[in-house]
Amino acid sequence: MERLSPSARSDRYGSRINRTQSPLRASIVPYASILIASLLPLFLLADVMPLVPPLGFLLFLSWRIMRPGLLPMWVGVPLGAFDDLFSGQPFGSAILLWSLTMIAFEAIETRFPWRGFWQDWFTAGLAIVLYVLLAMAVSGAALTTHQLIAAVPQVLLSVLLYPIISRMVAWLDRFRLSRSRRIG
Repeated sequence: MERLSPSARSDRYGSRINRTQSPLRASIVPYASILIASLLPLFLLADVMPLVPPLGFLLFLSWRIMRPGLLPMWVGVPLGAFDDLFSGQPFGSAILLWSLTMIAFEAIETRFPWRGFWQDWFTAGLAIVLYVLLAMAVSGAALTTHQLIAAVPQVLLSVLLYPIISRMVAWLDRFRLSRSRRIG
């Protein structure tokens, strides 16, 4: 019998043998992606009006909608605190709003267990609109018609960006659950 080289032995299914999921990667990827997304708006500054969507909140929302049981209910507090440190909002606003989002989505998930793309996008869009408006109210600014009009591009961009962010979270979820090479 002829011995085959390792590359020749790697057939269609042989590359999957003796591989296991990394528990560290499975638990870190969602939190790390949300924290990195909370930091990204620091590098994208707008002069006249807010245009950059709340990327941390969008990823938080996408992870919650895509994997309902993955994030615990209390996770809005530490992730919101991190977002508050870098967003420029008063400390506690994202803690409150992210925690309320978790509670609201838990209630929606319990009441309406079926889900589809359009329902997810509508629910996420409604959450994004409420988040931006409530963040403006919590910031202490006087809500005028001009400020609400100035927030419209940010809200529209955030709602339209949600499917792309959701697709990115799906890719991160596949990476999180993919099998890594077993050493040894």
